[in-house]
Amino acid sequence: MDEKTKSRQAPAPSSLQERPTLKTIAFMTGLGITTVSRALKDAPDIGAETKERVRLVAKQVGYQPNRAGVRLRTGKTNVISLVLSLEEEVMGLTSPIVVGISEVLASTPYHLVITPYRFSKDALAPVRYVLDTGAADGVIISRTEPKDPRVELMMERNFPFATHGRTDMGLVHPYHDFDNEGFAYEAVRRLAKLGRKRIVLLQPPPNLTFHRHMRKGFDAGIRDFGVEAVAFNSVDLDNSLVEIRASFETLMRSDDAPDGIVSGSGAGSIALIAGLEAVGKKLSQDVDMVSKVPSDFLSWLRPEVITMNEDIRHAGRELARAVIGRIAGLPAEELQSLSQAR
Repeated sequence: MDEKTKSRQAPAPSSLQERPTLKTIAFMTGLGITTVSRALKDAPDIGAETKERVRLVAKQVGYQPNRAGVRLRTGKTNVISLVLSLEEEVMGLTSPIVVGISEVLASTPYHLVITPYRFSKDALAPVRYVLDTGAADGVIISRTEPKDPRVELMMERNFPFATHGRTDMGLVHPYHDFDNEGFAYEAVRRLAKLGRKRIVLLQPPPNLTFHRHMRKGFDAGIRDFGVEAVAFNSVDLDNSLVEIRASFETLMRSDDAPDGIVSGSGAGSIALIAGLEAVGKKLSQDVDMVSKVPSDFLSWLRPEVITMNEDIRHAGRELARAVIGRIAGLPAEELQSLSQAR
């Protein structure tokens, strides 16, 4: 066999066959493996130009740290677990919150892993799994309750976490929340200003903390602006859109039909509008509506609806910063934020 044939049959360089490593980057940059490792860790004794060159090559070759190796060396996973109920996708929350978290994590060593569950099941189970297996360095949870066993467990274990929503346990922990009390109060004010007298609220389920906040703002608005609250307790935001529509259609056919609506979600508002129109009523004529929304889609479909935006993407960014801050040892009281409606 001549040399040319041998050359054609010779194996490709290992760097082209195997997962890129620190050795790959060191070879391509002409630097030592230790220097490359320290540059990727943003060590202060490595120059900015060297760090930039190493990061550029790492990105070009698709280098990713070996998580098993990182965990053996440091005891860390470089993983943040986002525990989300499957039902939150229906409410349009999952995608923007993931985008927001990912925007912050992109400049850190951390990776996002979504841990799904159904709220009808044991909400504590996915959190307990992460804690017992060490599957992540920090956890983000949503759908907080006033007395939340997940928060209690993570605080007992001294495990870094942040919550989308507040609790009422006398425990100081990182969170980001939306001012649902302010939203509901302002919604009633606007409806009263439009001359509406009988107002209904599509509210969160009563076991969640933000039910208390939204209800408090709604009731205060009813009192302060001299209007009447119409009872609507047969469904809440956890019910299916079909159930919400059917229940609201029944209400609109009754003698207690409202002329103003405060809706706690954009998806729920669509069901309410369908129920309203099923009885021949029209928005902005027979009934006015104020809805909390995570995006502009409802305004595109029904510009008659007064919308107040909850920026879920911003919430994701705030939650990512909070959990990373807690991992770094920052005090929990410095990692709390509250956003207002737009």
